[in-house]
Amino acid sequence: MPMIKIWIHLVWATKSRQPLLDKSIRQNVFQHMRTNAKEKGIHVDFINGYVDHVHLLISLNAEQTIAKTVQLIKGESSYWINKHHLCKEHFEWQDDYFAVSVSESGVDAVREYIKNQETHHAKKTFQQEYDEFMEKYGFQLVKD
Repeated sequence: MPMIKIWIHLVWATKSRQPLLDKSIRQNVFQHMRTNAKEKGIHVDFINGYVDHVHLLISLNAEQTIAKTVQLIKGESSYWINKHHLCKEHFEWQDDYFAVSVSESGVDAVREYIKNQETHHAKKTFQQEYDEFMEKYGFQLVKD
């Protein structure tokens, strides 16, 4: 049996970055995402976010891909949010997501970063955070 541990920091936003994940539902949504992921064999180490986005630290196994894992978590969670009428309007995640590998030595720092989202976003918007990620990790944005 292969022995694999690949850490991935995932981030995605609500559709049009609408602030739909208010405090009254945010932790319930994140707990549901964690529980659902576990049922599907996806290890969510840490999860948190803010009104318009979510951060996850996951560990992939040999059979899992980033794309499939994200699809499973995003699809089921938006379905669950809508089924339980947690938002006044129809809830959707945006199609895009951010994924970057995390070294074993960096796991604690990423956990700490994810943990402090509320404080972090009192000073910085999600767009500013996103732009910093793009620059830090060398992603090239395609401009029309």
